[in-house]
Amino acid sequence: MAAITFTPAELDAATSLLQDLIRLDTTNPPGHEAEAISLLEQKCREIGLETVIAGAHEERPNLVAKLAADPARRTGRPLVLSGHVDCVPADPTRWTHDPWSAHHDGVHIWGRGAIDMKGFVAMAFAVIAKLKRENLPLSRDVLFVVVSDEEAGTRLGSKWLVEERPDLLGDPEYVINEVGGFTVHRDGRRFYPVQVAEKGVAWLRLTVRGKPGHSSLPSPDNAVSRLARGIEAISETRLPWHPSPEAHRFLAGFAKPRGLLAEKVAGFLCHPVMGPILLPLFIREPTRRASIEAILRNTATATSLGTGGNINVVPGYASVDIDGRLAPGQTTDDLLSELEVILSPILGNDYALSVLQDSPPVSFETDTELFREIERSLAEADPGGHVVPAIIPGFTDSRNYATLGARCYGFYPLQLPPDLDFAALFHGDDERIPVAGFHWGIGVLAGMLGRFLVK
Repeated sequence: MAAITFTPAELDAATSLLQDLIRLDTTNPPGHEAEAISLLEQKCREIGLETVIAGAHEERPNLVAKLAADPARRTGRPLVLSGHVDCVPADPTRWTHDPWSAHHDGVHIWGRGAIDMKGFVAMAFAVIAKLKRENLPLSRDVLFVVVSDEEAGTRLGSKWLVEERPDLLGDPEYVINEVGGFTVHRDGRRFYPVQVAEKGVAWLRLTVRGKPGHSSLPSPDNAVSRLARGIEAISETRLPWHPSPEAHRFLAGFAKPRGLLAEKVAGFLCHPVMGPILLPLFIREPTRRASIEAILRNTATATSLGTGGNINVVPGYASVDIDGRLAPGQTTDDLLSELEVILSPILGNDYALSVLQDSPPVSFETDTELFREIERSLAEADPGGHVVPAIIPGFTDSRNYATLGARCYGFYPLQLPPDLDFAALFHGDDERIPVAGFHWGIGVLAGMLGRFLVK
């Protein structure tokens, strides 16, 4: 089919939509995504898409909009373009421009959500609107799904849709989601990781018991002090290495352009005994080393403390919430066992670990028609770039769509200059998106879908 090209007016409309979305404060908690969802539904209805808004709470809804294929041409199950409109908090005092201003400085759009992930929501809408205007003979339905509550665990968003209204998703075969397709500059080369796997989640609560009493009489059985020692032990202990095929494939993808020796180093890093020893020797840069380490083992990070007591009372218990992440092949029970090895010598039997929420790691095969089309599209858009099947240490809505049997890929094409680090922008201060790179991504996504959907 002929290439899909966008007019300047169409690209400007996508930029304006992104700015409109950023200006809606959807910090989660509390979320309040309803206005953003309503805006997107109106846009979808204006171009003739079928729309449904559904959710557990009026202020936390989800949107499913359908671009239906001609039944006579439909040969495949639906493809979903998925995005969320809630954002993590932002402290305006730490930003160059107000995080809800959507400031356009001529090069970037600044604001919370510009990268994560209102940028993709605006990009996906621009592409689906173009497919609709071109009246292309699609081989499968395309669903534009925009959800709430991704940043706080997905309970009211994709998890709710999958569990309560799977009928709206129509048994999807593929989902295109966030965290992939952006430029990573390394050693003078350009890489494009495409997410095909993500670690699992184990949100835990560690509760330590102690002897209550009056705080004017210090006690060695103070639950808060004992909890502090437990937190310190967890923080200072590196859990065992759990190298996986997904992690090896990811590291090898970055190593391959640098030659055979670099590939061998990647293999050594994935050795369960040698890897932890060699990582600090081969990877000197702390941030990069931490990101590699995170995909090779389970992690546990203490985040939120609580006692429920008064300042003049030594409490009978103290607790901390722990954000645990599971390497591929690992389970919540595996992580609990690893933490017990750390805590038991310090706390004895006076503690409990409870599971607040968990979900397993997910991984998706790359030997599919869609993944090959993604690779082809990136190779054509940047012939000097290298596509890498990626695993991320965080979670996305893909973990919920996977329960429906969908194959999910993080493909949010975004051309970034060397001075912009995607990982640093994600949940960071001064989040911003380069307008030219955003427009580049719209063209790449549209071209890929045009080829994939039109047979």
